[in-house]
Amino acid sequence: MTRWWQLKPAQTLLYLLKWLAIGSAIGIFTGTSSAVLLAALEWATAWRESHLWILLLLPLGGLASGLIYHYLGRSVEAGNNLLLEEIHDPQAIIPVRMAPLVLLGTTIAHVVGASVGREGTAVQMGAALADRLTQLLRLHGTERRLVLMAGISGGFASVFGTPLAGMLFGVEVLAFGKFRYDGLFVCAIAAIIGDRVTLAWGLHHTVYQIPIVPELTIWGLLTAMLAGIVFGLTAWLFATLTHQISAYFKSKISYPPLRPFIGGILVAIAIQLVGTTKYIGLGIPTIVSAFNTQLPPWDFAAKIGFTALSLGAGFKGGEVTPLFYIGATLGNALAPLTILPAPLLAGMGFVAVFAGAANTPLASTLMAIELFGAPVGIYAGIACICSYLCSGHTGIYRSQRVGVSKYAALTHHEGKSIAGIEIESSADLHSK
Repeated sequence: MTRWWQLKPAQTLLYLLKWLAIGSAIGIFTGTSSAVLLAALEWATAWRESHLWILLLLPLGGLASGLIYHYLGRSVEAGNNLLLEEIHDPQAIIPVRMAPLVLLGTTIAHVVGASVGREGTAVQMGAALADRLTQLLRLHGTERRLVLMAGISGGFASVFGTPLAGMLFGVEVLAFGKFRYDGLFVCAIAAIIGDRVTLAWGLHHTVYQIPIVPELTIWGLLTAMLAGIVFGLTAWLFATLTHQISAYFKSKISYPPLRPFIGGILVAIAIQLVGTTKYIGLGIPTIVSAFNTQLPPWDFAAKIGFTALSLGAGFKGGEVTPLFYIGATLGNALAPLTILPAPLLAGMGFVAVFAGAANTPLASTLMAIELFGAPVGIYAGIACICSYLCSGHTGIYRSQRVGVSKYAALTHHEGKSIAGIEIESSADLHSK
């Protein structure tokens, strides 16, 4: 006799109810942790800007963060790359201390004036807290992978206020060119609930306005494609420079806590040389200005330098908000050379540089629609795809893998990580 729960419709219903409950719990975890993070960074930014003398303590802040991770957080120091490795090849539960350590490290970085973001922190906190359910519910294999993916989606969605982009980011970021569709449902639930929970805590997200979106013409299409190429090359430059600075610091400074200390000295000197604080921290005011007024054309390049040095030296935080800054200001700089309005190009750059650096063109296109409105979607989509194709087989997440090569007729990197491709390329170069 067949029981009702053994019927396929009933099994599907039970499956959905199970992952609805798990996704909702993860959404509550990620939404609450992102609310704490956003409140902490809001305080850190306000305090730093009203006490600019704290910038002189950048080296000490870096040293403090380095010491904390060296003695308490070696097992979680890999950050987002650790999460991707655990999804690809599960080994051990993510230590819960990843959440408070990355929150503390990121807050320190923002207080003293490093140029870092917040996405990495939100994602790491979300995944570390979500992984508690793995132990509680005794989940293994594919089910644990889904939990970690949902933690990534919930963290991303709640920190930026973009649930659809967050849902897709959790399944797209693992391996470019290939999706894990089995994670869509739980990632969607975690992203939606996470976003709602963050808002329920009273935290709000920045609003961006693109007042005019022209009808798409052949010249508009070509302009969007050319801009996308520039955005992709910029994404490649940012990712490559950050990795090279990190490798250089590791090769020259054997004691890890000294790396952000030395990096802090260099960043502090750079701040004094440029005479402004607009290139440190999140840079939200400058991002907003990119949609409203013409900015100096070198702002994007300065932000690349400050962020690559801060992250490469070992300061904790994320890359994504600085990428938004780089893209928006680069789009703003390109506007006088094109037929497209500056606010539209700023919005296209905002998402497209991120798309190229993270290898997530679809999540980035959805983000544009959520942040700027549906009419922007066609321009943003073109720019994101071209940026993705032109950023090469590199990116900000070195544990990200190649699901399907971007250029199937030219290269064959399927199944390899970005780090592995970089090692192979370096070996080939030396052999020649």
